This record gives sequence, C-alpha cells and structure tokens, in this order.
Amino acid sequence: MPMPFSNIADCYERLEATTGRIEMTELLADLLEESPPNEIDKVCYLTLGRVAPDFRGIELGMGEKLTLRAISMASGRSEKEVREYYKKLGDMGKAAEWAVGGRGTTLGPQQELGVGEVHSRLMRISTASGSGSQEIKLKTLAGLLSDATGREARYIARIVVGQLRLGVGAMTLLDAMAQTFLGSRTMRKDIESKYNIHPDVGRVARALAERGREGLEEIAISLGVPVRTMMAQRVKSAEEGIRRMGERFLAEYKYDGERMQIHASPEGGAHIFSRRLEDITHSYPDVTDGVSRAFKGTEGILDGECVAVDPNTGHLLPFQDLMHRRRKYGIEEAMREFPVVLYLFDALYLDGEALISRPLEDRRKSLGGIIEENEVVRLATGRALVPEMKELEVCLNEAISAGTEGLILKDLGSVYEAGARGWSWIKLKRSYISKMVEPIDLVVIGAFWGRGKRAGTYGALLLGAFNQEEARYETVCKLGTGFKDEELEKLPNMLAEVEIGHKHPSVVSNIEADVWFVPSRVIEVLGDEITLSPVHTCAWGELKEGAGLAIRFPRFTGRWREDKSAEDATSSKEMIQMCKEAQKG
Repeated sequence: MPMPFSNIADCYERLEATTGRIEMTELLADLLEESPPNEIDKVCYLTLGRVAPDFRGIELGMGEKLTLRAISMASGRSEKEVREYYKKLGDMGKAAEWAVGGRGTTLGPQQELGVGEVHSRLMRISTASGSGSQEIKLKTLAGLLSDATGREARYIARIVVGQLRLGVGAMTLLDAMAQTFLGSRTMRKDIESKYNIHPDVGRVARALAERGREGLEEIAISLGVPVRTMMAQRVKSAEEGIRRMGERFLAEYKYDGERMQIHASPEGGAHIFSRRLEDITHSYPDVTDGVSRAFKGTEGILDGECVAVDPNTGHLLPFQDLMHRRRKYGIEEAMREFPVVLYLFDALYLDGEALISRPLEDRRKSLGGIIEENEVVRLATGRALVPEMKELEVCLNEAISAGTEGLILKDLGSVYEAGARGWSWIKLKRSYISKMVEPIDLVVIGAFWGRGKRAGTYGALLLGAFNQEEARYETVCKLGTGFKDEELEKLPNMLAEVEIGHKHPSVVSNIEADVWFVPSRVIEVLGDEITLSPVHTCAWGELKEGAGLAIRFPRFTGRWREDKSAEDATSSKEMIQMCKEAQKG
C-alpha cells in the first residue's frame, strides 16, 4: 500500500521541534519502520532534501521567483501577495503553507498525496531541460502544491528551494536504519562500512528493508557509484611520522589541489567525482580526455589529486586557482587560463575486482600497469622508504622544491579505508617542519550579531570540530578576524539557507549563539596555538577534567572549503593530537 506523504510531513514537523539527537533518531527510526520497502529509498532522499543521491547530479533547479509563481497558481492568491508574505517570514515553506492552507474549499486537495507521487513529480521538475523546461517545472510544482495540504506544501516548497532545514544528515539516517533493521544504533558501523563504498542512503535502506543483513552484504563497489574517500591524519614532525609508519612505507608528494575519483571505461569514457561525491565531470573535459587516453584497463575506479599549473612556467599553482575551473559556463576559456594535471595515486577497483582490501603496494602496481602517462594524467611521485630520518628529509625537501605542500606517508601494507581518517596515511607538510601554525578546517555552527561598524551583519562566527565517534560538532572558537568588510556584509545572505531557529541536535555548545546553522559550511582558520578551555566543548575532558580545547587568536585565511563537507572538517581527535604535539615542542 502506498505511503501517504502526510506521514512524512508529520515526522518532519516533529523533527523541527526536536533538539535532541537521540529523539531525532527515534523519530526517523519510526518513519523508516512504517515505510514500504519499495518506497523507503524515496523517503530517505526526501528526508535529506533531495530526489536522488548527490553523485547522480540531479538538482531541482527551482529558484525563488518560479517557486513563488507556482505557489500563487496553486493557491489562487496573487504573486504580489505571496511574495510579500514570503519576504515577511523569510521561509518559503511557511509562505506555501499559508497560501495553500488558506485557499477556498473548491481549490483544496482532491485526494491524499502519496510519497511515490510526490517524488515522481519532483523528479519531473529535476529532469526537465531544454526549451519550455521552466514552464514544465512551474506547472508541475503548481499541480503538486494544489494536491497538497498546507502542511504538506510547507515541506514540498522547502525541498524544492533546497531549504528543508531538518538538520538530518546521512549518518543520522544510518543510525535510524541500524535501530530499525539491526536492532540497535550500536550496529551503525556495519551499515556505515557498506555506505562508505556505496554512498546511497536509499539503496542501503531498501536493501535492509527487503532482505535485512543479507541484503546489506550484497552491496558492493560498482562503476559509476563513488567510494567515500580515505583521508590522512597529520603529524607535527618527521620524527613522529617515522614512528607511526611501519618498517617500509611510501613517501608520496602531497599536491595542493582537488581530490578526484575517476570512474573510467573505454565505452563510457571517464566520470569525475569530487571529495564530496559530486559529479564534476562537466568542469574538466581536459581531464576526461586525458584519462580516456591514459587508461588501458577494461574499467576502473582511480583516486588522485588534480592541480592547476601555470601555462607559461609549468609550476604548480595553489588550490584557489584551481577553483576557477568549477563553473558551468566558460569552460573552454578556463581550460586555457588554468590548465591542470591529474596525479593518480591509487586504484580502488579494476576490471571487475574491488582492490580496497589489498595492500597499497599491490594497488600501486596495478595502477602503474593500466596507466600510460600523458600531458594531463600522471602517476603521483612517490618513493618507498625505510624508517630513516635523513632519507625522509631529502624526500620532503624534494617535494617542497617541486611546488607541493609536502608529503603523504603511506603504509605500503595498508588497505584502503573508505570514509575513514586513519594513521595508515599521514600528512607531513613543510609548516610542521618549520614549526609554523598549520591551517585547520572548521564547521560554521553559529553566529553573533555585530556591533559598531559591524552592526547589521555578523560580528563573529562560532566554529566547531567534528567528533567522528559521536557524529557531533564541538565548539573550538569564535572567529571574527581576517574578514574583509565586503565579506562580512555578505555573511548573513551566504548562510541564510542553512539557518535554523535553534541549536542543531548534532552541535554540543556551552555558548549560546545569536543565530544557529545546520552544520554544513567549512572554513579554513589559522591560529596561534591550541589551549585548554573551560568553555569550548571540543574533546571535553579528554586532556583535563572539566576542560575542552580552543584555538587562541583564530583568524580567517580567506578560504571557504567548498570542496569539503562538514564531516570532512578537522576532527576532535586531530585537535587532541595537535595539542599534545605542541606541548612536546
């Protein structure tokens, strides 16, 4: 029997009023339990404000103006009236609820909307293209809202404009799946291990709903579905790097670019996924062409780093220059101005076989056997070393001279830990050696209104680190330094789409912010040192009872990490490690 969309709307309304993460998980577990197996994937996508997994690249593409017109058509109210109410509230969902819920009885919904029907029509909006597509989107949304109740319209409108604001992330849904289908949230790791190699919450949920653990076991790496990337820990010194490595390891250049996962086959060409699992193939036709010429296998999933190069000197350019390539239009011009090189360093899947459980040494040999280097695609420079300080320092100096950030030390016997940040890979940058402060990536979780010349905008942001074990964000500092005046003015608008009316359930804070956000935006921060704090909650009680960790004198580097999700931010464990190393120094 089809699931009524009103059931989802009821759950969403309760989630909006929930401030505790456990209560949120309980509500989601109840929702998944009542969802039919053939619709549970759609329930998961909608709950994340989507119609499909991110890597499918399917966007709703409805702007404010078109959505307001659709609300007007569905409700019988004038566009001006709807627009004014929306401006007053600043919430498209509430505007839709007011307009649609207040219409005359002759315009009311004729029959109950089903989840499948809502998803189908939203998908029609997402996939409309070409001439007349705007009209198709408009009429489809207006028709959907006409069939909805006021409360249903609230959430449909929010999904369409990308502002669902429930604060539910993939990991929270995995918690709910573990509770519903495996009996306890403590079983999330079993589900997460499959999600890491096939990050599609709908696919995972449907497998569990239809066949339980047996269905989960059948999920495997497949071409076209990105694997969540493995990440490296950081160390402060080469000595520590050697201590943490085994008897033999790879010292590989650390390129300052964009992580790319390449899915290649002679028939399908090459598809590129970002660290956030977004399909970015469109922005890099030169890379796809280069991979098609370099790849000599049947099909494969390859991991690498793409770096911008100076077309005049061939020198490697910083990450910020590469970001000029992330655009929808003017691709040819950007290719000429910012040519790139893709440095491949790992093979996760080749010719029908998953390689992630094989040692790195074997994976590198396999990679070298199927790549014929060209001007765009090269193998990352690396050297197998034994734990000898002098050799490592020579290699580090060579890497820095080549224009890279330093080295990644990799245990040659290690497996590929999808979605994890383990000690099998270690970042060793020049800043650690010269004892300079290393930038860290923190999540924007709150803001404070400014005073004086900053009145009317935010005077400071509340930032947090990500606690991977607890799947929560813990405060580290208030940041108000390093912004240009024009950047400050833009902050409220920039963060408006992730603003919520209360502290997010995944945020742990002893500080009451003026404004709270869904943890999603990542910002790069420099600081003088890490200190113990009686206020901030990062790593609370780990180094001293009744104290957390804080950044002293933090300042914005000018870099928003659009290439990172909130879960990719600096972790609480990394903060502890950096603090311990600083104390040794």
